[in-house]
Amino acid sequence: MATPIPEIDASVIAAARAGDSRAHGELYERFAPLVYTLARRMLVSQALAEDVLQETFVEVLTKLDSFRGDAGFGYWVRRIAVNKCLMHLRSSWVAKRSGEEPPEQAVSDDGAARLESRAALEGALAELSPVTRAVVWLHDVEGYTHREIAETMGKTTSFSKSQLARAHERLRELLGRHVADNGVELCAPVL
Repeated sequence: MATPIPEIDASVIAAARAGDSRAHGELYERFAPLVYTLARRMLVSQALAEDVLQETFVEVLTKLDSFRGDAGFGYWVRRIAVNKCLMHLRSSWVAKRSGEEPPEQAVSDDGAARLESRAALEGALAELSPVTRAVVWLHDVEGYTHREIAETMGKTTSFSKSQLARAHERLRELLGRHVADNGVELCAPVL
């Protein structure tokens, strides 16, 4: 499930536009978890997720005047973060590093089976190419349509659909192998 998009009072946005450092801090505090989680899932790398978090807030704070309010502020922040992630994915430097860092395992009170399932899914997602992983995350978790993904990535809707179909097939294969190898029953949902 996607990280819920928080809301923020319009007075905080107005104060941030006026240069109020406390309002800047409140924006960061409210939206940093959303940005970091999105970047961590799309890019896998903790270091890249931290870079995207920083880059996103630099842009948010420098472009506050361009926020028109057509959609919620959180959606605007999320869009900036997605674009930053996609810029990293397009980078040849990132392509050389992909898969370098194993995904962090989340601690959960739901039991060992859920932890195993989550680790298996995160490991399987990490085996996908960065672009394919981004399509899966944007569609299946963030709720983007194929048209929105295509527009965001500068591709066609058929590209998005085919990437998602191939990714689902590959994930079933990887997760099926994990179940066979470890006798673990996957719990759903684990994202």
